[in-house]
Amino acid sequence: MLRRPLKPILSTPSLGTRCGSLHAGIIRHYAAQLPARIVIKEDEIEESFLKGSGPGGQKINKTSSAVQLKHLPTGMVVKSQATRSRSQNRSIARRLLADKLEEAEKGSESRTALKEEIKSKKKASKSKKARRKHRIQQDNKQDEQADGQHEGSSTNENIV
Repeated sequence: MLRRPLKPILSTPSLGTRCGSLHAGIIRHYAAQLPARIVIKEDEIEESFLKGSGPGGQKINKTSSAVQLKHLPTGMVVKSQATRSRSQNRSIARRLLADKLEEAEKGSESRTALKEEIKSKKKASKSKKARRKHRIQQDNKQDEQADGQHEGSSTNENIV
């Protein structure tokens, strides 16, 4: 029996990535630059499950799927009700709490700050590229207009 090699999940175009593995390489590049998330000990966390509120209908309001985490040493509180699943909300809340603690501890060196910095650099690069493209188009348009005026004037002189 022949087996095909497995493709990495990130490079599968069916998952909405662009250009297959090129996009995955970019993700891996930036992920390698980011520091690891801090690990929070379970005995430092007080976890409670709350009834959700807001949009989502009766199911959200009836079940205790919202998760609230309190970090006992610092007193920071995080609440998550992003999904209807309690287990997914638990993992999301833990990630949010870790990010919040890291931001308070490290400031501009935290993962979230570095992500924002990367995002702003990409945005600046994209806008710079757009300005350059617009400037080139304007220059080309002016060159075409100038060429059109020179050609138009020479034909009029030949007729007279």
